[in-house]
Formats: sequence, structure tokens, C-alpha cells
Amino acid sequence: MSELFDQVDDLGPAKIIHVYEPTHQLKGILVVDNVACGPAIGGLRMAPDVSTRECARLARAMTLKNAAAGLSHGGAKSVLFGDPKMPREQKESLIRAFASALRGNDEYIFGPDMGTDEICMAWIQDELDGRAVGLPQELGGIPLDTLGATGWGLSCAVDAAREYVDFTLDGARLVIQGFGSVGRHAARFLVEQGAVVVAVADSRGAVHQPGGLDLERLIELKNEGRAVNEYAHGERLERDAVVGVACDIWIPAARPDVVHAGNVKQMDTRLVVQGANIPFTQEAELILHERGILVIPDFIANAGGVICGAMEYRHMSQGAAFEAITEKVSANTTAVLKRATDQKIPPREAAVTMAGERVKRAMATRRWAIF
Repeated sequence: MSELFDQVDDLGPAKIIHVYEPTHQLKGILVVDNVACGPAIGGLRMAPDVSTRECARLARAMTLKNAAAGLSHGGAKSVLFGDPKMPREQKESLIRAFASALRGNDEYIFGPDMGTDEICMAWIQDELDGRAVGLPQELGGIPLDTLGATGWGLSCAVDAAREYVDFTLDGARLVIQGFGSVGRHAARFLVEQGAVVVAVADSRGAVHQPGGLDLERLIELKNEGRAVNEYAHGERLERDAVVGVACDIWIPAARPDVVHAGNVKQMDTRLVVQGANIPFTQEAELILHERGILVIPDFIANAGGVICGAMEYRHMSQGAAFEAITEKVSANTTAVLKRATDQKIPPREAAVTMAGERVKRAMATRRWAIF
């Protein structure tokens, strides 16, 4: 628990559960951060190098994200240690065992995250009826990955931020760090509005072409299970080299802390819209703020997925979900940037204050405990 001392405050976490089951080689963690606004929604992340600290940070991001979006849900996160590309039978057994081990924790609703998808949520739904969102359409779900709910929300955040930057989307140079479901959909929506993708990265490398990359060809490569650096007409780069590619919009859509004090000075962009959760360290964000680079915080910009999940939980339609994403992400981005500008503070400080105020108002209505 010593690694979490700096993660504990008056908002949470309310509960931390470690799960270990040797028969299935199961090792997982659930962090329920705060449920004052309602049952917590948070994704299940699967990776070999997750940690309790990362899980707690992600759970707090979900508390703030749900509160900022005005959803009647608190924040939580769960992580499973393992390679998400393991054989399907092994993965199903592991996820089902983890869900079963967490039976009775009804304040937590699973959602998909890095390394898990709608099929994984179907397995959890089978084990814990009514405790998962992001389900297949056949089970009443809204297909987040197919429709690109989070990517759509990122495009809404970019649109709302245009008042605070000195370029237009027509011809704007776009870099995507993490060309998975979130990154490729964000690119697709922004290209439709005139942006030009100049660099993308995935876990195996990156590719750069100042004149613009063919987005459809990149998507084809990924659909074929190939790496983006197999693109034939661009400069191949190391994965992390995209941090220094000159652009107008830089979207991180992969792992935490990809931009930090050691590489943030390489960044040459005008707007960062955070598609991943906690993709920058706090120090890196402050350095960018001092340089005049606008950063839209993760839990404001990438709330599209959880908004869609909350709409699904209430059996709303796809159309209603996307209307809610547009309304909430646009309004929240504008509100945060206005507060930051008026008070001359970084956008994250403005966003945390705004979301924290709602959580604390909800906590004040609870009879027991602050959580």
C-alpha cells in the first residue's frame, strides 16, 4: 500500500481488491475510487505490466470523467495481468474467473479498455448479469469500437477547442500516438473535417510523411494484423519518435505516461487532445502549459466511451448516445477552457476543480462515509 499513499485523498479510493487464483494463473486488481454519484463504471485493462498504482490513477480519472460528464456514476478501474493476445480460450477462462471472483461488488460496472473488447464484456455479463457495458449488439450493446464513440468525442473536443487555437482544421497536421480503436476513429473523424494525418504510431513502430498519409491504407494494414511502419510511402520511425513530429494536433491514444519530463521538450505541436487515460505526467503538462501549448485533459476529451456506456446501461439508442457525447464533451471542453483562461490556470487544474466540485456535492448527500 505504500505506493498508493500519494493517491489517497478526501475523494478516495473507497476500496482496493487484489485477486489471486493460482489454478487459472489469475492476478488482478479492482480499485473502486468513489461511488457518491452512483455505481462506478470503469474499464477492464489487460496488460502484462499493470500495477496497483496505475489502476488507482485510472480509477480516479474515471471518477472525474463521469462527474465532469454529468453521469450518475462513480469511478473505478480493474486490471488483469497478462498478454491480451493470449489464446482465446485462455483469455476467456481468465476473464470469467476474475469476474466470478469479484461477485458481490455490485457498485462496479465493467467496461472494455485496452486489451479487452465487447466479447470480453459478454463473458463478464454471462458471469455477472447486468454488471457490464460495451456489450455486443446481440446482447443490447452499442458497439463502441465499430462506431468509434471515444474517437467521436475527441473530434468534438478538437472542435470546441478551435476558439482557443490559431489554426483551422482544414489542412491541420495530425499525429496519432497509438493507432488502435480510439486513435484510428479519431483520425477518421478529423480527416473528414479536413485534417491531414502526418504520423502514426502503434506498439511496433511509427511512420511519418509530412505531405500526409493514406488513412484508409493504414486502417487496412491494422485490420490485416500488420504494423503501421509497414506503410510503403513514409519514413519509418521508432515508436516513441512521434513525440517530436511537428504537427498542429497531437493525440495520445495508448499507454499512461508516454510524455514525461524526459521527452516533453521534443513536442512541436499547438494542441494536445488526450485520447488515452493519464497519457502525460503532471510535470509534462505543466511544461507544455508554460510553452503555450493547449492540452485538453483526458477525462474531458475522451469521455465519449463512458458516456456511450452509460447510455447503453440505460437502454438508450445509438443516436441518443452520440447526441449525448456531442453535447457533453463540447460543453465540458468549452467550460474547462473558459475557466482556465479566466483564472489563468492550466486546463487540468480547471477540469479537476470542476469535476471535483460535483463529486463533493454528491458526497454531501450521503449519510455514510465520504465515498
